[in-house]
Amino acid sequence: QVQLVESGGGLVQAGGSLRLACAGSGRTFSRNPIGWFRQAPGKEREFVGGVNWSGGSTEYADSVKGRFTISRDNAKNTVYLQMNSLKPEDTGVYYCAVGQFASTRANEYDYWGQGTQVTVSS
Repeated sequence: QVQLVESGGGLVQAGGSLRLACAGSGRTFSRNPIGWFRQAPGKEREFVGGVNWSGGSTEYADSVKGRFTISRDNAKNTVYLQMNSLKPEDTGVYYCAVGQFASTRANEYDYWGQGTQVTVSS
C-alpha cells in the first residue's frame, strides 16, 4: 500500500512560480515512477509530467515543457514539481500518482494523492 500527499498549491499571478511536493509512504514509492496530472473544471485529467524511479529520466507534456521541472528525493520519499512562468490555463487540481511503469495515461497508475489546487490569475 502506498499513500501520497500533495502540498504546495495556492493562488499565484500569471508569470509566477509554485513548487508542489508529493510525499509518499510505503516501500514501493522510492522504487517506482511517479506521474503528475492535473484536472481543470469540466475537463479530463491530463498528464503533466513524470519521473522514473531514480530521477534520472523525466518526461513532460508539451504544454509545460520548458516551464515545469520534476525532481525527486528518494531519501525523503518526496517528488517535486517546480512550476515556473505559470499561465491561467495551468489552473487545476494537481495530483501525483505511483505506477509500475512510466506512462502518460492516468489509468496505468495504481495509487493517487488527494490533489492540491493551483489557481493562476491573469
